[in-house]
Amino acid sequence: MNSALLVILIFLLVSLYLGIRARRGKQMNLEQWATGGRSFGTLFVFLLSAGEIYTTFTFLGGSGWAYGKGGPTLYILWYGSLAYVLSYWLLPAIWRYAKEHKLLSQSDFFAKKYNSPALGVLVSIIGIIAMIPYLVLQLKGLGSIVSIASYGSISSGVAIWIGVIAVTIYTTISGVHGTAWTSVMKDALVLAVVVFLGIYLPVHYFGGFSDMFHAIDQAKPGFLALPHQGMSVYWFISTVLLTALGFYTWPHSFAASFTAKNEKTFRRNAVIFPLYQLILLFVFFAGFAAILTVKPALEGAATDNALLVLSIESFPHWFVGVIGAAGLLCALVPGSLLLMSASTMISKNLFKVFKPTANETQVANVAKYLVPVVSLIALYFTFNGGQTIVALLLMGYSMVTQFFPAIVFSFMKNNPISKAGAFAGIVAGELVVSYVTITNQTVATLLPFMPQAVKDLNTGIIAMVLNLIVTFAVSAFTRDRQKSVEMAA
Repeated sequence: MNSALLVILIFLLVSLYLGIRARRGKQMNLEQWATGGRSFGTLFVFLLSAGEIYTTFTFLGGSGWAYGKGGPTLYILWYGSLAYVLSYWLLPAIWRYAKEHKLLSQSDFFAKKYNSPALGVLVSIIGIIAMIPYLVLQLKGLGSIVSIASYGSISSGVAIWIGVIAVTIYTTISGVHGTAWTSVMKDALVLAVVVFLGIYLPVHYFGGFSDMFHAIDQAKPGFLALPHQGMSVYWFISTVLLTALGFYTWPHSFAASFTAKNEKTFRRNAVIFPLYQLILLFVFFAGFAAILTVKPALEGAATDNALLVLSIESFPHWFVGVIGAAGLLCALVPGSLLLMSASTMISKNLFKVFKPTANETQVANVAKYLVPVVSLIALYFTFNGGQTIVALLLMGYSMVTQFFPAIVFSFMKNNPISKAGAFAGIVAGELVVSYVTITNQTVATLLPFMPQAVKDLNTGIIAMVLNLIVTFAVSAFTRDRQKSVEMAA
């Protein structure tokens, strides 16, 4: 066993220990397991949210896009910063409603807000479908990170299996408590590694940041700017908007807000997070440093490995192991949240709906038993898919962003959206997302007669526009009838 693999293994065992130990002294009913008893303070909520920033996407997707795409990579920095600003108003409102009605999942929110169990079921199904590619993203990244960082001592497939077994164990046993404690170690390690790599690699290979960017611009003119077509400024703006609106519509991000002790937690974090997001710049710097130094050049999905390939060429084995361990933890923490959210929605919003006689203990047990089931499903798609990490993420974002209109309008004093309108709008948006994903379409291929500015838009925005049209059209026909029924009841 080489030193890199040994370091990775040590961090894996420590994370497993922390995850299991987090259960100590707690009765794992469904509320404790899924929301931590709504007792988490600013630090734990911060760390759980940070788990959404620093996933395998941080190590591989962000650096891979800097290496392979150049200028368009900066959308990652923009959308997170905008999302955190929105969280100042959005998350406290969600938290208050969730606490008042003792909600445990995103689907609970929709079912309660719109008095529609059917809408809750729909959101559950879509949310689970969207989370699978996000979980696949984590597992693909985990496999690549551990295999490459261990110098091939362990295959990607074996690494994925080991990681899945570990995260399944502590998620089943400790729920969100295990996730929170594991995130403490993960966040500290990731921050240290990312900042170091982002500074050291440009300085070591180019003498500094300005020299690095000058060399890239000389070798690849225009690479650092947005292209005139394709990933143009119109794609950039629409993608930033789509992903910012969808940031907290992910079921696991949405449900993570339920864990807070009070609403002030979100406002404190909203002030810090946009600054915290700047740490991603160091990931980009590492990816840019690889452009002219990694030989031969990486292509296709292999571009996601740029940071790791350059690290292997630059550092001793043991330190590469530390980098690999940081990447491993970037998969385990969000992976745990995804597993837990998917399992909770299936048990609470599908199983409970179709078996209303089930008591709380039965629902909680089903949720825990479903964790390994969801893990196995994710494993299947992990080993049977070839899309890059960013492509997987953007597909999932397009799906969950379709929830945003119904969420926002639900907090209006006079909600203009009826339950039928919300249902129909979400379905319409998802049909567009599904079609363009399955057929690999773009706005340019769907609407070739439109101006270039429209052709370059993210397809998720087109889905959102159709979602809104259908939502308000159906609501206009059903709102009065819904009010009459509610008054009669």
